[in-house]
Amino acid sequence: MSYSDYGDNDPIYGDDLADEDRESRPRLMLMGLRRSGKSSIQRVVFHKMTPTETLFLESTSKINKDNIHSFIDFQVWDFPGQMDFFDPTFDTTAIFGEVGALVFVIDSQDDYMEALARLHSTVVAAYRVNPNITFEVFIHKVDGLSEDYKIDTQRDIQQTTTDELADAGLENVQLAFYLTSIYDHSIFEAFSKVIQKLIPQLPTLENLLNILCANSGIEKAFLFDVISKIYIATDSSPVDSQSYEICSDMIDVIIDISSIYGRAAIGAKRNHEAFSVIKMGNGTVLYLREVNKYLALICLLRAETFEKQGLIDYNVHCFKEAMDQVFELKRAERTRREMEANQLLEQQQHNGLYGHG
Repeated sequence: MSYSDYGDNDPIYGDDLADEDRESRPRLMLMGLRRSGKSSIQRVVFHKMTPTETLFLESTSKINKDNIHSFIDFQVWDFPGQMDFFDPTFDTTAIFGEVGALVFVIDSQDDYMEALARLHSTVVAAYRVNPNITFEVFIHKVDGLSEDYKIDTQRDIQQTTTDELADAGLENVQLAFYLTSIYDHSIFEAFSKVIQKLIPQLPTLENLLNILCANSGIEKAFLFDVISKIYIATDSSPVDSQSYEICSDMIDVIIDISSIYGRAAIGAKRNHEAFSVIKMGNGTVLYLREVNKYLALICLLRAETFEKQGLIDYNVHCFKEAMDQVFELKRAERTRREMEANQLLEQQQHNGLYGHG
């Protein structure tokens, strides 16, 4: 997902948001019954495959480990639906021990009672190994359902799952439920909320966006991962799907126009930042400003507010500088811990704890 040809001097935060090394990067696990749509979700969100192309995907037969290089480096493990990880040959500690988020996919157009039983056993096993896992349930393939049926299905799945966990003495386990489809923006919006839980700096980012909106007259601001179109942070005002969809579509428009006319797109190697303004017929202005090779800031504001563009540009510049400072502190903290670890190792060696047989 990374832009490999981007300038080396630009600020990069991907390694700073991940854990201390590549091996311990956050892990996101996709689980569910066979043909529930796990692989299609992964390909559409992280590999830009069109929904129609996923019709030709073969069923997953082994664990597929996908390293995602973006604003936050993480791994996506796609588990085959037919694999029984409760088999004694599987080490559940190795499977769930390093997982940051477990996404369980349920096919809403199929009889989901078997899926609910698998979900329950999965949550129980994973929670016992790693209580810090965030559990996410995607009620998938809802594009073919009526609005009333979607709501009823979500209510039934949520109530059944909650009751079963309470009966097992796990009433404190929190699950988040999302209605998703690869044929609209719902899958990207759901994954946005999943990924946000893996970002330790999320409260700081939200606070910075709140300050930006308050001082610039911005109605809504999103910080987007450009390639996946996942928003990794937004201000504290409520998110409505229409605003997210408009901003997400703006990224596609800018990239498409850039490729047609031969201009460098967001994240490509060049000497200036991507910047775009779209004025809509209803008086809304979409304002896009590239933050770094992974991220773009997209704001919605009124046309009369945009008349003070100089103020907005300055505040966005301050926002970017604040982000640099936040992650510079992260880098400094990591360097300090590494130095302390090296000093401790040297002290132990000096005291004869190593090398004396």
